[in-house]
Amino acid sequence: MEENVTDDQLQLFCMVAKVPSGPSAKFLIENVHTMEELKLTGNCLKASRPILSFDNSFDKEPHLMLLKELFIQVFGTPKGHPKSQPFFDHVFTFKFLDNRIWFRNYQIEEDGVSLVEIGPRFVMNLIKIFDGSFCGSVLYTNTGYVTPSMHRRNLKAEVKNKYVDKVNSKKLLAMRRPDVSFPIDPTDKVFETAQDEEED
Repeated sequence: MEENVTDDQLQLFCMVAKVPSGPSAKFLIENVHTMEELKLTGNCLKASRPILSFDNSFDKEPHLMLLKELFIQVFGTPKGHPKSQPFFDHVFTFKFLDNRIWFRNYQIEEDGVSLVEIGPRFVMNLIKIFDGSFCGSVLYTNTGYVTPSMHRRNLKAEVKNKYVDKVNSKKLLAMRRPDVSFPIDPTDKVFETAQDEEED
């Protein structure tokens, strides 16, 4: 994982790759929430094997099918690995929504039916998929991806446009406002006398 700090903003990028031959994918990690932040109560044993759960979207699009296989290779623990436990007690879920991949981590309760979220939770915004390991030609580019700097620029432009619209509306209001707020009829003062003016 690599971190770039610009404009007082922290951006977290993640490269997921199958070594040594590839493929690899680059993601922008968004909305990271840890177990401590969310007060999550779940817990799992160290070195236990996770169950990987994918929603139906990963079987429909070609680039998502490739990412599914890549996640299985990276996050899955081989059966019989000497440093892993021979049982499952937590679940990694990958869901595709809003053109992003939502990651959640759940503990399997002792009853074997219910789940409790452990954390961390985060959102993976796909940038590109490469055919090699951390390099190579581009297999897929996310056309909906907006860089963090461009996103901040768009937000500043929206704020600027709101200010310009406010100034323009004030000018238009001043142009539409009549010089005299109420029309005055000069015949209204015909019957006024000097005594009435003194009483006022």
